[in-house]
Amino acid sequence: MSAGPEVRVLVVEDDPVAAAAHALYVGRVPGFRAVGAVHSLGEAARVLDRTEVDLLLLDLGLPDGNGLRFARGLRAAGHPVDVIVVTSARDLAVVRESVSLGVVQYVLKPFAFPTLRERLLRYAEFRAAAGEAAGQDDVDRALAALRAPRPAELPKGLSAPTLDRVAALLRSAPEGLTAAGAAEAAGISRITARRYLEHLVDTGRADRTPRYGQVGRPELHYRWLAAAGPVPTA
Repeated sequence: MSAGPEVRVLVVEDDPVAAAAHALYVGRVPGFRAVGAVHSLGEAARVLDRTEVDLLLLDLGLPDGNGLRFARGLRAAGHPVDVIVVTSARDLAVVRESVSLGVVQYVLKPFAFPTLRERLLRYAEFRAAAGEAAGQDDVDRALAALRAPRPAELPKGLSAPTLDRVAALLRSAPEGLTAAGAAEAAGISRITARRYLEHLVDTGRADRTPRYGQVGRPELHYRWLAAAGPVPTA
């Protein structure tokens, strides 16, 4: 893909720590620049009024309104900004509504940097596919760049076969697993099992909750999220 104009991104996220992290992630992707990080829809509207923005990283549950209603208002007003939804909402009805509004990607929180980087690079491919299509193949390639992201690379030290095994164990355990339980079932060390379980949490496939016993520190319990899709592996 040839280098094009820098993509200017506005992060709209009510959690200041998450907003700062997302803006930092954006700045680490070649060809993208975060022009700001705001914590409400009102702030987002003010920035859009005075600053050129190409792409919103838009949370849905903002303190002053719903992100999708905000996106609908932008579309109705003819605003050209594109939208990537970044949210913990896993309701597929919300996903369908996002698609109907022209949202270009839907990223589940929490996520690691490689996940967002992949979505942004795919968006850049789509954005660079300018001009008139010579035929259906050109249209299909442009849409494939946007809608079919490549699997994100695994963190160093993790392997796809072991991740698949741990994920399968977690999916088959309705009550969830501890790192010790996953380690025993998978035939790996407890520390290794925890790394894979934490990766599944980071990529939005699982969640974790502390469980308190009689004495000592709480034990983390991991549970597969029912709405999670296939495990991303490289």
